[in-house]
Amino acid sequence: MTHADYVIEARGLSRKFADFMAVSNIDLKVRRGHIHALIGPNGAGKTTCFNLLTKSIEPTAGHILYNGRDITGMTPAQVAQLGMVRSFQISAVFPTLSVLDNIRVALQRASGTSFRFWRSDRSLDVLNARAYALLQDVGLADKAAATAGDLSYGRKRALEIATTLALEPEFLLLDEPTAGMGLEDVAATAALIRRVARTRTVLMVEHNLGVVADLADRITVLAGGKVLVEGNYAEISGDTRVQEAYIGRRTTA
Repeated sequence: MTHADYVIEARGLSRKFADFMAVSNIDLKVRRGHIHALIGPNGAGKTTCFNLLTKSIEPTAGHILYNGRDITGMTPAQVAQLGMVRSFQISAVFPTLSVLDNIRVALQRASGTSFRFWRSDRSLDVLNARAYALLQDVGLADKAAATAGDLSYGRKRALEIATTLALEPEFLLLDEPTAGMGLEDVAATAALIRRVARTRTVLMVEHNLGVVADLADRITVLAGGKVLVEGNYAEISGDTRVQEAYIGRRTTA
């Protein structure tokens, strides 16, 4: 495969905090159009990898390529403008705004303008068609007028994904998208991720191995800040190194 086959590549990526090496010499390639999962026990370095890829923190060593372009020296805002958008473990919505207005805020951000609270709603109606389409995509069209803070946890996560989609990402990074959800919300969120991935590349950190088994085309397992093994679910779940890394944890859904 060539560089064009991969949206992002990490080469020898490392990050040291004082005397602690959080991640060490990570090589990672995420193939275009795939769902790639990053898994591992607590403290394995998964979130640090996310922070490095999105430039929230700087690497101690190594390089990051996005569509073949070296972005190691770029800022988070610059990489976001290239089409890389990240969600976080904690749902980030405006709780006092309506579901629709949360999407319209994101759409205005995508267009490079700020949300103008002093203007009438009619001035923002030009955004409504796209906003309702996004809400339809994530199953929230019937909640457009609801206050975002009143949504269930699972639906708040769906709204957060909709706001990230408003930024038209090519590459979407999802940090624990099903964390804290009940079974029904997990199933709905997994189905949403599958729909989202039809037109973009997804890298996700996820503890729910059932979700990983169902969604991921490729899985990278981290342990102790290093890549332990990479492969499809059948390959990694049968690997004794993975089983040892997950001692005390379930290694099947």
